[in-house]
Amino acid sequence: MSTSDAVPRAGEVFEYAQREIHRAATDLWPGTVVRLDEHVPSVTGYVLRVSVGDRVLFAKYSFLGVSLVSLLRGVYGGWPQVQQAQASYVLQADSLPARETAQLRFLGELGRPKVCVVAGMGRGVMFTEPVGGPTLAGLLLACSHDTAELMESAYGELGGLHRHHSTRSLSPYGVIRERSIPGTFRRKFGGTVGARYVNELRARPGSPAGHELAFVLGQVVARLQRRAALPQTGERSVLVYGELKPEHVLFPDGPGARPVFIDPGLLRARAAVDTAKLISRTVLLLAAYRPGHEAARQVSEGLAAFADTQMRSLPGAETREWLHELVVLWLMDTVNILITYLAAPSGLPLPVQGQELVRRAAVVLAMVDAVSLRLATDPQRAWDDALGLAQEMGR
Repeated sequence: MSTSDAVPRAGEVFEYAQREIHRAATDLWPGTVVRLDEHVPSVTGYVLRVSVGDRVLFAKYSFLGVSLVSLLRGVYGGWPQVQQAQASYVLQADSLPARETAQLRFLGELGRPKVCVVAGMGRGVMFTEPVGGPTLAGLLLACSHDTAELMESAYGELGGLHRHHSTRSLSPYGVIRERSIPGTFRRKFGGTVGARYVNELRARPGSPAGHELAFVLGQVVARLQRRAALPQTGERSVLVYGELKPEHVLFPDGPGARPVFIDPGLLRARAAVDTAKLISRTVLLLAAYRPGHEAARQVSEGLAAFADTQMRSLPGAETREWLHELVVLWLMDTVNILITYLAAPSGLPLPVQGQELVRRAAVVLAMVDAVSLRLATDPQRAWDDALGLAQEMGR
């Protein structure tokens, strides 16, 4: 393999990002001492805590608008090609950092949901002010008996986005389609790309379970592709938050106060997308951290109550379709992030939750396998089964 064809290495990619972050900070705040602090592990972009004078900020840098996993796997070429493409990418008005910055500023003007403050943007680097307080993820594990209330507190902040007229509020240029659950699923598992994921999983060195995981993954992907192809009626597209994860919702003034949101991925979709991602990532919290029987039961029951509240507002004829869509999106999102963690190169640090999910991949895939099989005949039973299996994973 020639130097130009060499797959990018994590070290050189991170060093490049650090240089650009430092240059961006000195451009934005000339004469101020800039110190690069702690790296925040992520599979999407390079995130670094920085000090600019006496001000602490988070710097987020994106390579070509793609995940670090894909970049380090060589999907976008060798390191020289990536650097050349990146130099052009950061100048584009529709780069991912530019859209993320625009979305945070848009939401800041909107006022609800309340979001973190953008401190500056330059050289493809977005700087944001930190948000204190516990995350929704932490509260769900620590205060599992309040799951339904916590979910409603976060989800209720999105009411303005979820009104039908909201789609006119953000220009087509401003949306982040890359965060679409079905869009990500199609990118990962369409055609030869999907086959490569399955084959690589099957061939993982030192993993005798790789072949079995690949077989289950292949079955699950085929089922979800069939279920997602079913026609949808009823609920129209609205503006959704897109990245509604428990770790993206913080409570600076405690769980009874208004939450603050970080890392939006606004796009036009049906509101079930936000519900599904929030449920999917909450269940993965249970799988990763295993808080015990009682806490897992309370979280599972809280998720059921949270979804029931939304179903009560639907016309009776739409309930079954909404539940079907919710479960399909939930399972798709779970498979999306799980395969991303499994495909991460060894040089890419994973967040703690990602490390734990890699260890428990077989358990998570078994849940998705069982629920996707049930979904073909009975969405209500599939939903009930999924909540029961989520509870079991958290024990």
